[in-house]
Amino acid sequence: MLEKIFKLKAHGTNFRTEIFAGITTFLTMSYIIFVNPSILGNTGMNTDAIFMATCIAAAIGTIVMALAANYPVGMAPGMGLNAFFAFTIAAPVTTGGFGYTWQEALGAVFVSGVIFFILTATGLRSWIIGGIPKSLRASIGAGIGLFLAFIGLSNPAVGIIQGNPATLVSMGDLSSPGALYAILGFFLIVVLDNFKIRGAILISILFVSILSAILGHNEFVGVVSAPPSLAPTFFQLSFEKVLSGSFVQILIALVLVELFDATGVLMSVAKRGGLLDETKVPQAKKRFNRALFADSTAILSGSLLGTSSVTAYVESNSGVQAGGRTGLTALAIAACFILAIFFSPLAASIPAYATAPALVYIAGLMLRELTEVDWDSPTDSIPAALLVLGIPFTYSIAEGFAFGFISYAALKMGTGKFRDIHPATYIIAFLFLLKFALF
Repeated sequence: MLEKIFKLKAHGTNFRTEIFAGITTFLTMSYIIFVNPSILGNTGMNTDAIFMATCIAAAIGTIVMALAANYPVGMAPGMGLNAFFAFTIAAPVTTGGFGYTWQEALGAVFVSGVIFFILTATGLRSWIIGGIPKSLRASIGAGIGLFLAFIGLSNPAVGIIQGNPATLVSMGDLSSPGALYAILGFFLIVVLDNFKIRGAILISILFVSILSAILGHNEFVGVVSAPPSLAPTFFQLSFEKVLSGSFVQILIALVLVELFDATGVLMSVAKRGGLLDETKVPQAKKRFNRALFADSTAILSGSLLGTSSVTAYVESNSGVQAGGRTGLTALAIAACFILAIFFSPLAASIPAYATAPALVYIAGLMLRELTEVDWDSPTDSIPAALLVLGIPFTYSIAEGFAFGFISYAALKMGTGKFRDIHPATYIIAFLFLLKFALF
C-alpha cells in the first residue's frame, strides 16, 4: 500500500529511510510546539489550547502535503508570522500594535489564507514572487530575524534588553537567573548545531528547563497527560475588523511573508531532494504545484484551530539530507506531532528564558539572507536597509515592509529606473502609501 501511494522504489528510498528522515525533521522543528504557545500567549490566548492547535495544525498541514503532493515537507506555524500575530496585529496601540483582539487576528489569518489560496490557484503567486526585487526579498527575512531577536532578548523573563526612558532601551541585568539561563541556552544551541546534532534547539530548551527546575527557578509540572482542550481557541476567529483601514496593511504583510516563506522552503527542499527533475521524478512539475496548494490550505485550518499562519519549514531539509524523498517522510512528521499532544505538561513547564535563545539563534540564521542584497546599488541597498531597520525599530513587520517598498519605488522613479520596477512592486508600494495617506 505504501509503495502504491508514495512510490518509494521510483524515488530510490525505502520505508525505514523515510521514517528515520521524518523523525529527523520533527526533531529539528519540534521546538515550535514550545515556542509558539510562549509567543501567542502574550495575546491572552490559552497556552494549552495554543499547544494543541500548534500540534494539530502542523499534523493536518503535513498530512495534506504528504498525500496531495508526496513531498517530504513538514508544516507548522511559522516563526516571524507568529511574532507578527502577537506583537503587531494583536498588540495594543500604545505599544505600536494595531489593537486587534486575538480573535480578530485569527480572522485576519483566515482571510490571508483565502487570498493565498486564490493567488496560488490563479498563478498570481508566481507573478508576485517574480516581481518583488531580489534585494527586498532578501531583506524581509533579515528584518523579521532582527524582530525575533529583539523579542527574545527583551522578554521580561530574560531581561537582557530593557526599557530606558532616556535611551529607549539599555542593557539589563546579566547576572539575573533568566539572563544567565538564556545565555547558556543560546551557546548550547550553537555548539550542538556546530557538531551537526539533530534537534539542537529542542535539546537546549529541555536542558535549560530541567536545569532551572532542579535549581528551584522553575516549576516542573509533569511530562505526559491527557491532551488539553482545544475549545478556548477552536473556531474563535472574528471578522469584525475586515472593513477597517488597517486590515489591508495587515493582509499585505501576512500574504507577503506567507508567499516568501512557503515558496522559498518548498523550492529549497525540492531542489535538494532532486524532486524538480522531470527526467528522474514522474510528474515533478505537477507535484510541485500540488505542494503549493497544500501549503495554502494549511493556513486556513490553522486559523480555525486557533494559531497563526502555518507554513512549510526549512528544517525539512534535514530530513531530505537523511534520505527522505516522499510523502511518507511527511506522514512520519505528522505522526510525531500527533503523539506530541500528550506532552502538554512538559510544554507548560518550559519557561520563557528557555525558548528565547531559539528566537535569537533563528535570527542569526535569517540574517544570512543579507548577502543577497546588491550593496553597490543605492537604489537597491537603501530600501533593503530601511526595511530591515524599520521592522525592529517600529516593532512592526508591516511598517518595515512599507518603508522598504515605498522607498524602493520612489528611489527607482527618482533616478529614472522605471523599468526596474515590476507592476507587483508598484501595487504593493501604492497600497502601503495609501494606508499612510488615509489612515
